[in-house]
Amino acid sequence: MAAARQTLFRSLARCALSQPRTCIRFQTTATKASNELIKEQREKCFAELGIQPYPRYAAPAPEYPLVNHAHMHSHWGKSLDSGAKLTDAKLTIQGRLVSKREASKKLFFFDVEQDGQTVQVVASQVRYDGDSAQFRAVNRALMVGDIVRFSGFVGKTNTGEISVFATHLSELLAPCVRPIPLRSGLSDMEKRFRNRHLDLLVNPKAKRVLKMRAQALQYIRRFLDSREFLEAETPVLSPSVGGASARPFITKAMAFDETMLYMRVAPELYLKQLVIGGLDRVYEIGKQFRNEGIDADHNPEFTTCEFYMAFAALEDLMQMTEDLLRGMAETLTGSASVSLPGDGADSTPINFGPLFRRIDVMQELRKHIPELPHTLNEGSLNELQSILAGRDIPVAYPHTVPRLLDRLIGYYIEPQCVQPTFLYGHPAIMSPLAKCADSEQTVSARFELFVNGKELVNAYEELNDPNQQRVKFQAQAMERDQGDDEVPLPDSAFCDALEAGLPPTAGWGMGVDRVIALLSGVTHLRETIAFPIMRPLAK
Repeated sequence: MAAARQTLFRSLARCALSQPRTCIRFQTTATKASNELIKEQREKCFAELGIQPYPRYAAPAPEYPLVNHAHMHSHWGKSLDSGAKLTDAKLTIQGRLVSKREASKKLFFFDVEQDGQTVQVVASQVRYDGDSAQFRAVNRALMVGDIVRFSGFVGKTNTGEISVFATHLSELLAPCVRPIPLRSGLSDMEKRFRNRHLDLLVNPKAKRVLKMRAQALQYIRRFLDSREFLEAETPVLSPSVGGASARPFITKAMAFDETMLYMRVAPELYLKQLVIGGLDRVYEIGKQFRNEGIDADHNPEFTTCEFYMAFAALEDLMQMTEDLLRGMAETLTGSASVSLPGDGADSTPINFGPLFRRIDVMQELRKHIPELPHTLNEGSLNELQSILAGRDIPVAYPHTVPRLLDRLIGYYIEPQCVQPTFLYGHPAIMSPLAKCADSEQTVSARFELFVNGKELVNAYEELNDPNQQRVKFQAQAMERDQGDDEVPLPDSAFCDALEAGLPPTAGWGMGVDRVIALLSGVTHLRETIAFPIMRPLAK
């Protein structure tokens, strides 16, 4: 029986996945037919060897405790001399096989990756007490991409590489039956984001960006929690939409006789109702959904952080904004200065260290447009259209006063805002949910933060007069009648809630995806999203 078993293993070692004695890495491409062939050959090999390709997970033997790769490098990476072996330092490592080298039929080298760190495994028949033919057959059956586990002791090779010297038979935890392009890489954007799992496997930066995203969210929560804010969750689906001018996604609720529901475009109105209810400091980090275009700075599904702080004013929010972004940059990148992607050696990085620059919007606009009307309201439309036309500044329809003012700000002021810059003093007509900062009710108590020409933060002192709020909602309704279907319908229930009394409150919102893109040095928002939306493929 033993002789027959050895004969079987020798036969399998010769024919099952026999590979050249070179460094074997992931293939670049594979047709559907070749994928199926690889799968069939591997399944046949596993069956002949008696290997269960998808075993239930079980902890390693107690005398070979599981150690992660980072611990191996930190604990033994510098303390061992080249060629040293610690036969008493028994352990087990596991992860994805990213490289395999067959030096001889008795010696295999494997590189195993776990959480971005790689450890070499040296599998020598000399250290294995079992059947030699089985040793060779099982090690030959392993392929790059497999999830594997090795048990042995720690040491360094003669070239000084920290390694696990295997003393037990290699274990397969899950096979890879479809080639992964580790060697050639994956750079085509369409292929990357349609196959995000491959992108993360072969592009280390993609994984780093998602880890930075998690760290940024943790930092924001710590920052707000330490200031006695309460994290809240508000509805994603609602029978009304408000808090921002944006085209919503619409669905129907079967439970309510197919009543129309909207996916939220902002959590603002609900969060302010929590403040009315006695929760003086609340915040929410969550997804917003706006049925708009996709480009480097916009995605229909995106993440914001909004907080509302009773008994606070704009100056409080400006200080908090500087503290938050300065601290986040230092924590996530190690410096308050952040280099822009593609910058040359002589370019100036974004510096969150100094006090942020401030620009009064109307004063700055009048430097470029002396004839700009002093009072801007619903009756200013024709004048603004003439100003834009006279300067050959294109603007998309529909034309409303807020849209035309926003276009002028985007044309003359936003390009100046490379370093962190607060824009304040917006015309009141642009901010229907904000208080006014002047007695004439013409300037809103609001600021926006722009960095590298992009809006990161929008904040204002919240309008808490229900009568004024109703008037402003009616003015918005007129804009909707002019063709601006992004303007939300008046929310009478919110105005009713204001009548219960909203304390003087300051509100703040930040685009999380844009901040992460800036700190991580990527140029497109989809890099910061685990699974960005893609156009459906034609069937």
